[in-house]
Amino acid sequence: MLERWGRLVHRRRWAVLAAALAFMIFSGVWGTGVFGALQSSGGFDTPGSESVQAQEIAERGLGRTEGDVVVLYRDRAGRTVDDPAFRDAVARELAALPKDKVAAATTHWSTGAQHLVSRDRKTTYAVLRLAGADAGARADTFEAVKDDLATAAGLTAQLGGQVPTETAINERVSSDIARAEIFSMPVLLILLVVIFGSLAAAGLPLLIGGLAILGSFTALHLLTFGTDVSIFAINITTYLGLGLAIDYGLFIVARFREELRRTEDVEDAVAATMTTAGRTVLVSGVTVAISLAGLTLFPQVFLRSMGYGGVATVVVCMLAALTVLPALLSVLGPRVNALRVPWRRKESGRPGTGWYRFARAVMRRPVAVIVGTAVILLALGTPFLGINWGGVDTKVLPAGTEARVVADAIERDFPGGNTDPVDVVLTGRADPAAFAARLGQVPGVTGAQVTAVRGETARIALRYDGDAQSEAARDLLQRVRDVPPPPGADVHVGGATALVSDQLASLGATLPWVALLVGLATFVLLFLAFGSVVLPIKAIVMNLLSLTAAFGAVVWIFQDGNLSGLLDFTATGSIAPAMPILMLAMLFGLSMDYEVFLLSRVREQYDLTGDSTEAVATGLQRTGGVITSAALLFVVVIGALSTSGISFIKLFGVGMVIAVVVDATVVRALLVPATMRLLGRANWWAPGPLGGLYRRYGIREEDTPAPREPAPV
Repeated sequence: MLERWGRLVHRRRWAVLAAALAFMIFSGVWGTGVFGALQSSGGFDTPGSESVQAQEIAERGLGRTEGDVVVLYRDRAGRTVDDPAFRDAVARELAALPKDKVAAATTHWSTGAQHLVSRDRKTTYAVLRLAGADAGARADTFEAVKDDLATAAGLTAQLGGQVPTETAINERVSSDIARAEIFSMPVLLILLVVIFGSLAAAGLPLLIGGLAILGSFTALHLLTFGTDVSIFAINITTYLGLGLAIDYGLFIVARFREELRRTEDVEDAVAATMTTAGRTVLVSGVTVAISLAGLTLFPQVFLRSMGYGGVATVVVCMLAALTVLPALLSVLGPRVNALRVPWRRKESGRPGTGWYRFARAVMRRPVAVIVGTAVILLALGTPFLGINWGGVDTKVLPAGTEARVVADAIERDFPGGNTDPVDVVLTGRADPAAFAARLGQVPGVTGAQVTAVRGETARIALRYDGDAQSEAARDLLQRVRDVPPPPGADVHVGGATALVSDQLASLGATLPWVALLVGLATFVLLFLAFGSVVLPIKAIVMNLLSLTAAFGAVVWIFQDGNLSGLLDFTATGSIAPAMPILMLAMLFGLSMDYEVFLLSRVREQYDLTGDSTEAVATGLQRTGGVITSAALLFVVVIGALSTSGISFIKLFGVGMVIAVVVDATVVRALLVPATMRLLGRANWWAPGPLGGLYRRYGIREEDTPAPREPAPV
C-alpha cells in the first residue's frame, strides 16, 4: 500500500506541493486566528467537583464576591493604619477608580477585619473585585486600571492577587517561548546541517515542522467553535510539531539517501522509502497520537486542550511527512545531497561500524546490562515516592515579580498568612453566625467570618496559618468538610485549597482508565506492526523505566529544591499534578516513537535473515545514529523551555530533557538490545491464532518477506 502511495506522490509531486502551499497560506491567515479564540487563564478546575459547585452556588445566591486584585499599601511617611491620614489616602485612591471597572473594594476600615493589617500595623491591603463576566474579561479590565492602581499619592502600592498573577504568568510564558524559539531555531539548523551534511537535506525537517505547526493552529481554531481550548495548547503544538517533524524528517530523509545509494531511479527510491520508513512513521504517528489522546479523557480544560493540540499536531505532522516530504524528495532527487559541508565523511551502510560493535558488546553480557541499568533507573526514581502534590501559585513566578512580592509579604507579615481562605457556602434555613462559630473550633482554623448573606445563602471565610497549597491546608480542608451541616441546610466547601484537592481526586480516578486505554491501544498497534505479543509488553516496561527515572529527578530537583540555584527557581515543596501527567503522555508517545524506529529496522532484518541477534545489532547500527540525532535535536527544541522564568514550564522542559536523554541512550542503546538478546527468538512469539491474525491484518507491505516463525518457547 505505502509503496503504491510513494509512487503516486512521486507522479503527482507538483500537485501535492501546490496543495501544501495553499494549505500553508490558508493556515497562516485563518489558522493563526486561534490566538484570539483561546481561553487565556484557568483551565485547572475540575467541573462538577465540590469546590466548583461551591463557587457556582455562591455566585447564583450572592452574586460574584471573590477578590480579583490585592493592592498592598504602605504609607510613605511611615504612618500606621490607625492614623486617619493613612486611611484617608487609601480611601481617596479607591474612590477615584472607575466604577464600571472596579465593582467593589474591601479594606480594613470598611470591615474591621484584622487580617487585612500587618503585624506592625504599617501595611494594609485592599481586595478588589473587577467587572467582567469571565476570566478573560476581568483580565482586560485589569489591564485598563492597573496603572491607576499602581499610582497612589503619598503611598506605595503593589499589585497582587489572582488576576495579576495569571496575567504575569501568561505574559512571562509568552515571552519565554518567543525567546526560546529565537534561540533554538538557529541551533537546530546548524545541528541539522552537521547531521545531514548538506543544507538541502537539513532544511526539509524544518519545512515540515512549520507546516505541522500551522496545520495544528488551524485544527485548534476549528475546535474553539465547539469547546474551550486553553492558550497553553499552543505551547504543545509548537514544540511537539517541531520535534516530531525533525524525527520523521530525519528518518525519512536518511532512508531516502540510503535508497539512492542502491538505485539511481528516484521513483523507486521514494517507493522503497515509503515502504520502510514511511510505514514506520505511520505506526509511530498513530502510537504517539493514541498516547496524547488519553489526555482528552481528563475533565480539566488544561489537560484536554493539551490532548487536542497534541493529537492535531501529530496527525498533521504525520500526514505532512507522508505526502509533502516524499513530494519534495521526488523533486530534489540526488540534489537532496546538494550544498554539502566539506568536513562530512561519506556515509557507510555496512554493518561493522560503531553502533554495530556496541550492540554486539552489550549483547555479550545481557543479564549484567539489564540488572545494572534497571537498578540505576529505579534508584533514580525513588524520590518520586515522596512526591507532594500542590497547585500553581505565585511561587512559580521569578523572585522579584510584583505579584509574588505581594503574596510573600502577606504570608510573612500578616496574621492568617494568606489571601486564600477556605470558603464555606451555606444554603438553607440555618444561622450562618452559629455555624461559623462551630467552624471556628476546627483545629487549625484561626478565624471564621461570615462575609456575605443573601436570602438562604451565606459565605463563611475560614482563615488559617500557612500555605494554601500545603498538605497541612488539605488536611484542614478535610476536617472542615467532615463537620456535619446544620439541620435543614447544605454545605459546600471551596477555595484555592479545595480546588487542588478536588483536582487530585479527579486525576487519581481518571488516570488508571487513561493508562488502561493507552496501554491496550499501544499493545494492539505494536502487535499489528511487529507480529509479537512480547515486544509490546517489553516496550511498555522499558518506557515506564525511563519515565520513573525522569519523574524521580523532577521531584528531587523541583520539589526538594536541589539545583534551584543553578536553574534559578524557588522550590515550592510540591509539584502541580497536571505537569507530570502531561509529561507522561508526551514521553510515553515519544519513547514509543524511538522504539518503533528501532524495532522496524530490527524486524526488517530478522525477516531477511532469521537471526535475532544479528537483526538487533544491524537494526541498532542502522538506526542508532538517527535516534541519537533525533533525541539531540528534540532536546534542543524542548530544552529551551528550561530557561523559562515560570517554574512549572521550567520543570516540564528539564523533565522532558532528562527523560529523552535517558530513553535514547540508556534504554534504547543498552536495555533494549540486552533484553532482546536474552529473549532471542521469543521476541517474535505470538500464540497461533494471533500469529494468523498478524499474517492477515498486520501493518506490512504485501511484497515484504513473510514473517519468520519463531522457535517454540
